[in-house]
Amino acid sequence: MIHLAMKTTRLVSSLSLMICAACPALRAQASDVPDWAQPGSATHVQVAPPVDFHRPSRNFAAPIGIFEGQSDIGSAVVPGSASYDAGTKRYTINSAGYNIWYTRDEFRYLWNKMSGDVSLAADITFPNPAGYGDRKAVLIIRQDLEDDSREAMVALHGAGLIHLAQRPEKNVEIKEAERLPGSPSPAGGAATRIGIEKRGDSFALFVSLKGEPMHQVGVPLTLHLDGPFYVGLAFCSHLPATSDTAVLANVVLENAAGKVH
Repeated sequence: MIHLAMKTTRLVSSLSLMICAACPALRAQASDVPDWAQPGSATHVQVAPPVDFHRPSRNFAAPIGIFEGQSDIGSAVVPGSASYDAGTKRYTINSAGYNIWYTRDEFRYLWNKMSGDVSLAADITFPNPAGYGDRKAVLIIRQDLEDDSREAMVALHGAGLIHLAQRPEKNVEIKEAERLPGSPSPAGGAATRIGIEKRGDSFALFVSLKGEPMHQVGVPLTLHLDGPFYVGLAFCSHLPATSDTAVLANVVLENAAGKVH
């Protein structure tokens, strides 16, 4: 009985040490999420980050499907990941990140370096029906891999909103050009297909909500990017320390305008 009690005491002590060892990491993660990064709620208003707040992105020479590299833009406190199923042509992107908006971004990014005109489109679904309504799956064209890059993007939000937007200069807030209410894509339900076309300095939004042919929505925005720039798929959970998932399938990426379908 005494021997058993000693073993139990040692086991409890070991577990306590493990928990204590984990505590600094948990505290560090919590301290890495400032108040402004918490998502909007009935008791909290999300605001832009301080103008001097930036994190270096984590970049990986890790080809995936048709993309030559990956990045955790803005280095969310929980690292992102991605996988590709060649049989179903589906990219699964897992990412935390407080937002893709304001003066800097946090998201997992699958990218190619390109120049000239571009057509990019994908079907999008969110497997988790309980994810945050402002999470964003994004088709994005960026000047660089820094968190405040100039960029043009089309995005599908978890609640169904679709928009075309840009960051016209580094470290300034995103400006929305077009907005389409759309409808939420249920888990396992029909995907929403969105696309972006770059034609010179013109960027246009393309949409298919219910399987109809892709069609342009609204007026293009104007933004100049020097080649080479980065083109690809991204996702952000909108929760600074909680990862979520988006699935992007049937991706079309052409180094030419007029190829969105």
